[in-house]
Amino acid sequence: MPGNGDIEKRLWDGADELRANSDLKSSEYALPVLGLIFLKYADYKFTKAQKKLEGKSTVRRTIGKTDYQAQGVMYLPEKGRYSNLMKLPEGEDVGRAIRDAMRQLRQRTRT
Repeated sequence: MPGNGDIEKRLWDGADELRANSDLKSSEYALPVLGLIFLKYADYKFTKAQKKLEGKSTVRRTIGKTDYQAQGVMYLPEKGRYSNLMKLPEGEDVGRAIRDAMRQLRQRTRT
């Protein structure tokens, strides 16, 4: 994944910021942060597979969840993509958006 060092530094800086400037314990922000890391990684893999699958749809057959799974990638519904979280307008409830994204993924893996 490109820019891993930068992401790692930003995550550590964010964790330091939370420790220093909030009343949160590390156990309280660990799961949301790990969830974001997971979403970022899943979105990266999904986007790579999406580019590979582009143009393979036909009139008879559209690309779907099983095509992504055949690529060894989890299919991500629109609301479950990290890239969509990054497009949220300022002031949006980010916590709710992350929770909704994770719910979307959980629902998709059950079906």
